[in-house]
Amino acid sequence: MAKNIEPIFDLVGRFEEVKRMRSFLQTKQSEFVVVLGRRRVGKTYLIKKVYENEMAFYITGIEKFSKAKQIVNFVEARNKFFPQSINYITPKNWQQAFTQLKQLFGPPQKNKRVIFLDELPWLVGTSTEFTSVLDHFWNTWAIDNNVILVICGSATSWMITNIINNAGGLHNRATRKINVQPFNLAETETYFKAKNMLMPKQSIVELYMALGGIPYYLNEVKPNQTTVQNINYLCFGKNAPLYNEFASLYKALFKNYNDHILVIKALAKKWKGLVRQEIIDATKLSSGGGLTITLQELEDCNFIHKQPQINKKLRDPLYRLTDEYSLFYLAFIENHATISDYWIKKYNTQQAKIWNGYAFETLCIKHIDNIKTALGIAGIYTNECSFFKRANEDTKGCQIDILIDRADNVINICEMKYYNGKYQLTAADIKNLQQKQQVFETTTKTKKQIFYTLITLNGLQQNKYTPLINQHFTKDILFTKKPKNLLWL
Repeated sequence: MAKNIEPIFDLVGRFEEVKRMRSFLQTKQSEFVVVLGRRRVGKTYLIKKVYENEMAFYITGIEKFSKAKQIVNFVEARNKFFPQSINYITPKNWQQAFTQLKQLFGPPQKNKRVIFLDELPWLVGTSTEFTSVLDHFWNTWAIDNNVILVICGSATSWMITNIINNAGGLHNRATRKINVQPFNLAETETYFKAKNMLMPKQSIVELYMALGGIPYYLNEVKPNQTTVQNINYLCFGKNAPLYNEFASLYKALFKNYNDHILVIKALAKKWKGLVRQEIIDATKLSSGGGLTITLQELEDCNFIHKQPQINKKLRDPLYRLTDEYSLFYLAFIENHATISDYWIKKYNTQQAKIWNGYAFETLCIKHIDNIKTALGIAGIYTNECSFFKRANEDTKGCQIDILIDRADNVINICEMKYYNGKYQLTAADIKNLQQKQQVFETTTKTKKQIFYTLITLNGLQQNKYTPLINQHFTKDILFTKKPKNLLWL
């Protein structure tokens, strides 16, 4: 029986991923595991920790290395894991390299051994033979030798095109697919606790709204500084860790990254979101397969959220920027990154307060399952959508960013309010909600019961208007642990 089958509990925030990846050691067949995930999300660390006792060979590609240099890189890895190979010749090509690897592994073993090819797109480079050789290696040797072959790479578009959707030899070879996602709020809180940083939930929310749940970013947070100081340190000044992160992030993930950045910048200017034609108008990108791929890749990597409109056909969904760091970068960092004390002076301005409101709303959208659980409707079929109606001579305009359309004949209109203290509802708030309901009901002709659902940062100040809200929750519900779907579909 393989060693250490039980989950590794010191991998904070990754319990479900660890549990699933360790289960591959117990299957009766070899496994071809594809691990996807954005830059800095912790893919390599996760794989190496999960399989540290079973790792039989590991190589990571080096950016911009030629094929000849990558093969030298292979030789160094080969000699490290198989010291007896030090007198082997240097392979002339990848076919010889993988032949040597098969010889060194020898016959199958009782316990699974792990072969990890990291940053595969860099390892392949411009080589036309590598993927064919990899397919041959899997199909003629690895599949029958009780191994786990793990491949990983941050260049998501390359991995999807050349591995997941490969039309040649690698088509349908992967037996397992895992998308390593950013931490949610509950995992972020667990991460900080593991570092002995007992941070209030509001501070975690404030950090998350600027940085998202990227472990690399969160690891840079200093325990002896305030949230404002940490964001200022991380994002502003020439030596800031995230000073040049934006361009590097998209370049690492996507082949035609300039198109992805154009879409992201267009969405950053319209917080309500844009439909496809509006994206085309804003970016001047041509309509067609290229834009479809760009939008799909951004959605797969959790940069944007595609949300159907309740009064529109499915073909006209609303695309909304939901990547916290990208939103914060384009709102504040892009033109002010060299100013070392910028956020300390800026965080309490009206511009920052408006951004806080939108970022908190985005946070709620990304944690919609938590809201449904708090409502007690986790087991009820729902559609989460938005509603937008332009004003005309007869009707006032209306926008509702989160609607939960339920199978039990109820629709929740969700409102989010970011306020440092307890929020006090006003007559204007209630009038706004009632107007939204009226426009919504008139436009959609719905007969379902409408509930007002309010999520605030720190609760409600009781007054004569609070009974008009059907359900109210604070930020605390967003920290409820929710299992994640680990399969990339």
